[in-house]
Amino acid sequence: MRLVAVRQMTILRWPMLLGAVAAGALLIVWLWWHEASTPAGGIGDWLTNGGRVTGLLGGYGLGVLLLLMSRVPWLEWRIGAGQLADWHANGGRYVLILLVVHTLLIVWGYAASTRTALTSETTALLAHYPDVLAATAALGLLLGVGVVCARAVRRRIRYETWFYLHLYTYLAAALAFAHEFSVGADFATHPLARTSWALFYGAVVAALLWYRVCAPIRTALRHRLHITRVRHDAPGVITLLVGGRRLEALRAEPGQFFRWRFLTRDGWWQSHPFSLSAQPNGSHLRITVKASGDYTKTLQHIKPGVRVIAEGPYGALTAARRTRQGVLLLAGGIGITPLRALLDVLANGQGSVTLLYRANHEHEVVFRAELERYRARRGVDVRYLVGPPGSACDVLADDRLVHEVPDVGERDVFITGPPGFTDAALAALTRAGTPRRQIHLERFSL
Repeated sequence: MRLVAVRQMTILRWPMLLGAVAAGALLIVWLWWHEASTPAGGIGDWLTNGGRVTGLLGGYGLGVLLLLMSRVPWLEWRIGAGQLADWHANGGRYVLILLVVHTLLIVWGYAASTRTALTSETTALLAHYPDVLAATAALGLLLGVGVVCARAVRRRIRYETWFYLHLYTYLAAALAFAHEFSVGADFATHPLARTSWALFYGAVVAALLWYRVCAPIRTALRHRLHITRVRHDAPGVITLLVGGRRLEALRAEPGQFFRWRFLTRDGWWQSHPFSLSAQPNGSHLRITVKASGDYTKTLQHIKPGVRVIAEGPYGALTAARRTRQGVLLLAGGIGITPLRALLDVLANGQGSVTLLYRANHEHEVVFRAELERYRARRGVDVRYLVGPPGSACDVLADDRLVHEVPDVGERDVFITGPPGFTDAALAALTRAGTPRRQIHLERFSL
């Protein structure tokens, strides 16, 4: 009963959070409507009022986007990092549209009211209105960030480049906030609105500073994490044991992940998410990393003794999601890591557990010895499906999944793997008739 209650509570968090965001947007519209002047001046006033409300909604949306990525544990645990990242990416597109429309409507509205050319009005706004130049710079920065975050561009640039350019979002938010306070008509004569806006942005800044800066430093000082052992599991795959003090206080659960910062000369400045690959035991945490990029390739040569900062735990892919007796685990490639940790608690003899482990090549299969022990001692049905996508072993193609696991519609399904694998798994489960509420996954792609 406890697992069902936790799952239902998790489902309810989504509409609650989205409802809170929508309520804030409606409050913004009410503020604009309350302060809006009657458009007696014709089309110019209509355009200007439209520019004001889109600017307010864009500024509010920008604050919400920052809050989604502030790593507040309540959001990370109940919504999931992958879902938050999706909302952040999709919401960013709408915020950019609002801010571009705001800029165009304001310039057009002022030009129509003063009967001047658009180019002349643009020059006048930049020269004579406070912080309009700063707001223009903020919009340019946000457009640049939007370009590098586009999927087609993101695939072609290094993570380090994406990371550094993404930091300009904070500068853009600061410039936009200053612009809104200096020229926003809704704040100039409305002390309550001015105070509320300042409190909202203040709360966002406080969350960012605490959870992204102060909390990791506190964790580092409290637990003094460091690598105690490095094990090479397969070509390009290593397992790291991380020891420290009072690790039980982290309250990490199998299936969760940390954002790891290894304090080497070249890697101290960046953190990356890696899931736990075994149940925490109070003496160490275990992660397994595959060399798939520049950063993970350098980790293949890391040595015991290196100090570590771990932010977390994060993630909602835990045993608390289980609502059914039967469980199906779908792992693609190195996505086996969180499912390997989950086996420690899911394989408890209270229901059937099946693991379908997809890999392109035999040498990519990791944890084989550990998985075989689960098969022998706990009765886990482990099946290795080795071969390229679309081959005879691809259980996600066509209707093969329902033939492989006939009762898949009656099971909870946990999915981890690269984006192509998770998309194929969701499609296969839909064809098999598995209800969406029984499907649990976490996406980590940027």
